[in-house]
Amino acid sequence: MKNLIKNIPTPILEQILETSFKWFVVVDRDAKIVYINQEYCDFLEVNREEAIGKHVSEVIENTEMHLVMEKGTADIAAPHYIKGTYMLPNRVPIVIDNEIVGAFGSVMFRDLNDWKKLSSHVKKSMDQIESNMKQYQNSFHSFYDIKGTSNAIRKIKETITMIAPTKLPVLIEGEIGTGKEMIAHSIHALSDRAEREFVKINCSTIPKELIDEELFGKWIESEQRLKKGRVQQAQGGTLFIEEINELPLTHQAKVLKVLQDHIVIPKGTDVEMKIDIRVIMSSNTPLVELVKEKQFREDLFYRIQAITLQVPPLRERIEDLPELIQTFMLKYSTEAGKRGIKINRKAWWLLQHYDWPGNVRELQNVLQAILYLIDGNQITEDVLPPTIRRHKQHLIRTNGTLEEILYQVEHQVLEELLENESDKQKIAQKLGISRSTLYEKIKKHNL
Repeated sequence: MKNLIKNIPTPILEQILETSFKWFVVVDRDAKIVYINQEYCDFLEVNREEAIGKHVSEVIENTEMHLVMEKGTADIAAPHYIKGTYMLPNRVPIVIDNEIVGAFGSVMFRDLNDWKKLSSHVKKSMDQIESNMKQYQNSFHSFYDIKGTSNAIRKIKETITMIAPTKLPVLIEGEIGTGKEMIAHSIHALSDRAEREFVKINCSTIPKELIDEELFGKWIESEQRLKKGRVQQAQGGTLFIEEINELPLTHQAKVLKVLQDHIVIPKGTDVEMKIDIRVIMSSNTPLVELVKEKQFREDLFYRIQAITLQVPPLRERIEDLPELIQTFMLKYSTEAGKRGIKINRKAWWLLQHYDWPGNVRELQNVLQAILYLIDGNQITEDVLPPTIRRHKQHLIRTNGTLEEILYQVEHQVLEELLENESDKQKIAQKLGISRSTLYEKIKKHNL
């Protein structure tokens, strides 16, 4: 059989592949595309020649081709959300001499209506998907928008999938700009309330004298009607209370009543209204500290803290920066009508060694502004904001496992040496390693 395949001319093999699979892609051991058929490129709206050689995640959104190689096992008929719909792909690692050298992915069904006809087992899975599909239309964020593979982000994703189907309240703590609202949307989108309302209120932006009626509603005597608050608007769905650390103590008791008794009393009346909502809260300050300072009710804190998601600042999960940059680059370069934008080595170094006090939101805003304003197709250090250009501090981050920390240190050392010296032999001598070992490490760190 092997000899037979070897004797088939390459053009014939390509023709067989093109006609056997509607959409398919082949990647090498570095998850870079080595072959993708034209029909798939037409669907993805990408140029075939430009797609080949790129990391598969740059071309196919939400791809898991690289994860298939890491696991070493095939993913068969795993629903893949792409370009506003679900489809069913197969992803299979390519093994030669007991070594994974790449992966092959093909789309089985581009329309899940066909898939639903196959079996009752598949139909059951499809029904679950359809029950949550509306969230992709109504929610600004989805589970797939949470980018990153750091331990902290993986843990958050795992927890979301476990708690989303429940009715339990959730507390999300993290600095401003870390993506707390995105996580709240994701919990709602994966719950059985996904087709109902997702209502939010930010306690830090509403004047204290108005927050009562905005949150709990108000009875307007002159008009004999109830002005619904956010609690009533979220009936049957999810209420997201942003920055609950800013909620006055006098109103925290009402939130506790909503959580414990499922009752709300609108301003201007003593009438109790039954409420069925899921409550998610966020805080940019650790609530346990506010409890100690008597600025947050202890009983409310213990009612909501059982499920707490701690979202780390970007500086503590810097390993997620390349994926975040790639995501925002793809999004905003398309919006700006620009293609093939690259970041030079010095700009990369500055981006990776900046503290990002504004977290992911700051990164997003910086890249958006740059991509709209730059001339040419390269982001250099000169176009970065002054705050980033001035940041020269060398940081050794101590979060993560020892292996992760050593990897980061090695990456930083190699990056700085390559920035200042083009002669690889001199770099190898300086590090006390062979030139071939240096090239292996450069490839390992994708430098």
